[in-house]
Amino acid sequence: MTKEVLHYPFALGRTEIEALLPHRGDIFVCQHLTVEGKHHFKGTARWPLANAVIQGHFPGLPVVPGVLLIEAMAQLAGAGLLAGDPYVRSLTGDLLGVLASVRKCLFKHPVQPERDVEFVMHCRQMAPTAVQVAASVTTGEIEVAQLDIVVVYTSRQQMMSAFDGA
Repeated sequence: MTKEVLHYPFALGRTEIEALLPHRGDIFVCQHLTVEGKHHFKGTARWPLANAVIQGHFPGLPVVPGVLLIEAMAQLAGAGLLAGDPYVRSLTGDLLGVLASVRKCLFKHPVQPERDVEFVMHCRQMAPTAVQVAASVTTGEIEVAQLDIVVVYTSRQQMMSAFDGA
């Protein structure tokens, strides 16, 4: 079996990111991702003003909720790992990357919709199926957040069985 050799950096557009992730609709806001190395990614997210959550979050003064910044980071990191980390790409089975922990979350400045939000992410393998992701989040020249999360890979079947007990 020949091992695929990845050549960094490489870029993924919205359609290519979407092909890697199960997210659809208003929750999917990823625009662009550059995989600079197996554990280093830069991505862009953008929330349209027409997004239903944005419309209801401070009506008349729309602000992107912090939890959506965390979600966008998890999506971008998940896509980066699936596209650019040889180890994650080698995992077999019908796996999903799932946000398992928010370790640090510091919001420094509000984010308005219709603005490109840039995520610079560095990952660290913590366990065979767990990855820590730290990010600096900016819009324009302003740092809006510092985030640190854990993404774990679990089988789709295990995820579905978790709903059976609920």
